[in-house]
Amino acid sequence: MNVLIINSNRHMQPMTVLPAGACIVAEAAERAGHAVRLLDLAFARNPLRAAEKEIEAHPPDLVGISVRNIDNNELRSPIEFPQQVAELAEAIRRKRSVPIVLGGAAVGLMPEALLRVTGAQWAVLSDGESVFPGLLDALSNGRDPKGIPSLAWLEDGSFGRSPGNGHVAMDECLVPDFGRWLDLKRYLSAMAVVPLQTKRGCAEKCVYCTYHFADGPGHRVAPPASVVEAVRTLAARGIRDVEFVDSVFNQPYDHAMEICQRLAAARLGVRLHTMELNPHPLDNDLFDAMEQAGFASAALTAESAADAALEGLGKGYDAATVRRVADVVARHRIPCMWVFLLGGPGETEATVRETLRFAQTAIRRTDLAFFSVGIRIYPGAGIEAIARRQGLLTVPPEEMLKPVFYVSPNLDPQWLKQEFRRATAAHPNLLGPTALHVPFVATIHRIAYRLGVRPPLWRFTRYARRLFRWVGKDLS
Repeated sequence: MNVLIINSNRHMQPMTVLPAGACIVAEAAERAGHAVRLLDLAFARNPLRAAEKEIEAHPPDLVGISVRNIDNNELRSPIEFPQQVAELAEAIRRKRSVPIVLGGAAVGLMPEALLRVTGAQWAVLSDGESVFPGLLDALSNGRDPKGIPSLAWLEDGSFGRSPGNGHVAMDECLVPDFGRWLDLKRYLSAMAVVPLQTKRGCAEKCVYCTYHFADGPGHRVAPPASVVEAVRTLAARGIRDVEFVDSVFNQPYDHAMEICQRLAAARLGVRLHTMELNPHPLDNDLFDAMEQAGFASAALTAESAADAALEGLGKGYDAATVRRVADVVARHRIPCMWVFLLGGPGETEATVRETLRFAQTAIRRTDLAFFSVGIRIYPGAGIEAIARRQGLLTVPPEEMLKPVFYVSPNLDPQWLKQEFRRATAAHPNLLGPTALHVPFVATIHRIAYRLGVRPPLWRFTRYARRLFRWVGKDLS
């Protein structure tokens, strides 16, 4: 088959993200014998016209649309993406009557709603590099694909879903040839970091978690030796910054430790990053190994520093653990961003103050503390049941494409806004969600790239806040 895969994601705040999944699936479909093209709309000025021109020039037999997010998960300034995908699907149909397949991280969250709003025929719900080639093989040979695990579809207006989860073992760490499918230089100039996944799935039980929808509740890990070879491959292609994009990098602990030890021994000269460290288990030994491996930044998803709030979020560790991790971080050189989530179940004024006090006193001034407010509710996540039980959510699951959020009924939003402003006034390394909406962030990224600044840019937040305050704008 002639296959066109389209990366539909154009949202670049707070950072530009390479469509690794789309590239991996494109290469898997090609290995299965199909002729594959990838259209990346990330930087397209007119995305619909770009899609139409691609279809005119290279008529496909099937189009796959990669959908990264349903929305931007931001309570104060929500941005919805399904309608953009629907418009893209309609543009495809105007040019050619072919099957449209949805895939990507967002699709497993609400497949029926996305199929209905876009009019697509099929949805891939998990490991695209195995499910998508299976679908192509069935369609090209006239077989019914409905026995393939992890597929969903609409037929005569009814939603169907195949049994099974479509999960396969991670026999290797998948690393596509990004430069073949994408304008890699343009991504790098936007301060994007090349992503790499060492495992799939998550064993935690956070009430807001959606990782298990597509990846499962356990861990499927790539052999550490193959992770090193993947980094070596990227280094040979001139890549100097690689980010591990696992749901939690340091779980399982021994897996992360072995990866770090092997990378340290390999001395590949690559700067490593991760945005997903869980406070448990995290200790001096692992941070030592990360430093020796070449980690240039890390983010800790602590979420709170108050026991009641952590319990309400289902985090599985307590505030004492968070404080111990702060001591560990203080002994090392790796720049760290701390991520906090205010407003979850059990959150009160007292727990908010406790978390803010921790951020003000325990986090290094050279590090960043980022706070978001409210939890995006997805059907099937634990927070949905909590919100319905408390009478905070009444819309049916099929109408939850439009963002709905949980905020603790114990909090007054106006009080929370004022308290946060007071806490951040004297601490320029504390940042809130309004900072995500700086209109000229792309320009900042391009200038930083040309000046030779290396990711991540959040290392310079405290200086940026002082500059913005000088010109009369606060990024808190």
